[in-house]
Amino acid sequence: MSRSIYMVSMTGVTLTTTAIPKFDLHVINQQMDKADAVKLVCWADATFGDGLVMSTSFGIQSAVMLHLVTCVRPNIPVVWVDTGYLPPETYRFADELTHRLRLNLKVYQSPMSPARMEALFGRLWEQGDVESLNRYDQIRKVEPMQRAMQELQATAWLAGLRSAQTNHRQSLDRVGLQMGLYKVLPILQWHSRDIYQYLQKYDLPYHPMFDQGYVTVGDWHSSRPLMATDDNERDTRFQGLKQECGLHLPQTPGEAESLDSSSL
Repeated sequence: MSRSIYMVSMTGVTLTTTAIPKFDLHVINQQMDKADAVKLVCWADATFGDGLVMSTSFGIQSAVMLHLVTCVRPNIPVVWVDTGYLPPETYRFADELTHRLRLNLKVYQSPMSPARMEALFGRLWEQGDVESLNRYDQIRKVEPMQRAMQELQATAWLAGLRSAQTNHRQSLDRVGLQMGLYKVLPILQWHSRDIYQYLQKYDLPYHPMFDQGYVTVGDWHSSRPLMATDDNERDTRFQGLKQECGLHLPQTPGEAESLDSSSL
């Protein structure tokens, strides 16, 4: 079966046609509810083949998903959206893991340089409102990710989201739809203890800024260490104005409707 996928970019809407299998997501999620993370990755690998990609932010715990997935499929395309505003520690951590795990890394960036963006719109992260942050995320994160999925001809996307991280992620299923692709979340049900045990078992590193008190890290201007007054680890991102950068939110009304229905 072929489905038309509309990819929204900074220059308009591009129509592509990619062969995507059709599943009953309710049935799939029932079948995979108790499956361990490795089994779910194996299912995705067998089901989607060359259409399977994964994403990484090279964040605090990114070594877990990178190791888990590449043990099943060593040469899987690994999409990294580089905003141009990441801390130096993230770039060095990315280089370390890329070499250690022999990642098939695919780096994507916005066609609008940081300097050009700041000249046209100012320092969007300093403007103190969600609309400005959303514009920043669309330019520097969402558009490059959409373009990556299109150019790699992806039909399914593995991501390391966990339900404990944000309110939105608590509503997700382990297999869903986003951007016209299947989205598979192997460690959605994991807790911090599971992450720690996996890192210890395979002698994998945390991001170096974990030792500075960071529990999640993105761009240097929108991340800070955890404080005793924080209710949630995501309060340390985006000046506490929002929890999600936009990469993992519904991109179309249809996706939003599907999400609302699945969380009833």
